[in-house]
Amino acid sequence: MAANPPSPGDALLASLSASPDVCAQKIDFAAEKILLVGLDAAAYRSASFLDDRILSPAMRGGWVPIGAVAEALRSARAARPVHFIFHTGHVGSTLVSRLLEETGAVLSLREPLPLRTLADAHDALRRSDSLLSESRFDLVLAMFMRLWGRGYDSTRCVVVKATSSTGRLAVPILERSEASRAIYMNLRAEPYLATLLAGQNSPTDLRGHGPERMQRLQKRVGAPLPALHTLSIGELAAMSWLAETSTQRDALARFPERMVAVDFEEFLTAIAASMERILGHFALPRDARYLSAIGASPALTRYSKAPEYGYSPAVRAEVLRDSRRDNREEIGKGLAWIERRIRSDPVLAELAKAV
Repeated sequence: MAANPPSPGDALLASLSASPDVCAQKIDFAAEKILLVGLDAAAYRSASFLDDRILSPAMRGGWVPIGAVAEALRSARAARPVHFIFHTGHVGSTLVSRLLEETGAVLSLREPLPLRTLADAHDALRRSDSLLSESRFDLVLAMFMRLWGRGYDSTRCVVVKATSSTGRLAVPILERSEASRAIYMNLRAEPYLATLLAGQNSPTDLRGHGPERMQRLQKRVGAPLPALHTLSIGELAAMSWLAETSTQRDALARFPERMVAVDFEEFLTAIAASMERILGHFALPRDARYLSAIGASPALTRYSKAPEYGYSPAVRAEVLRDSRRDNREEIGKGLAWIERRIRSDPVLAELAKAV
């Protein structure tokens, strides 16, 4: 009797250690399994996000045990350095990821789903409902650092562009991975609110991330915060800015030499100089030809999250101008909400200069 052919997951597992062409797409701690899918270099470049939008009926994929993935990685080549782009949301992180990709020396991984699952798992550590012990979490995170550290022959380092809310993992990751460096992209409060309120899908995004951000912010401050459902959309955006900016400041204070802040508006005023700084921080070659040509990069004329649409710094400025006009009342409500929190809580007072 002929042996059964290997399952798609087993076939992918067999080539896991060879290259990034096998992507760990999801992790399910309840089932103790990881979803492996087949991706190639072109698919990584075209993907704005490594979430379910990359899946298709024709894609090879299958679930395999976490332990089997860990075992398969034992034969993997030494991992490349894994660096990170953390950000407060809608502040140019996808653009920087694509510009880094254009060096030819970087494999960019944009918002891998397991990073979100790991952030939620880390939040639950030491709670009675946690599925993971701290030591188990450390092992799984180390496994993903090896998975993310696989590269192609030209890959000098891998840069993971995080989801905004997973900035809360910045400190745990850098504590456990001494070779990793990060940038943390941000905006001052007023342009941040104008940016978020200009987006058609921003209300859904803000409400979706709202409960976790409110919980995170409440842990920092002494006085009780108002209920999430009482906030206007401008105040909700303000709460998001305050939560994410506080998280950013904590990470920068903890790792001042391994993490640098990048203000997106300042970045856009001097793109080549900003990229030169980022390349240096990630120990990448600061190629003069690349830097001199960066102003003509296609990434600067397309919307980074959806390259099929045109976009540019000039279009962004026009969008912000329209948002400041159309959303003036809600931007004002949001800024007032931030100022009340800063005045009433000494822990947040340090953020006054960023409003």
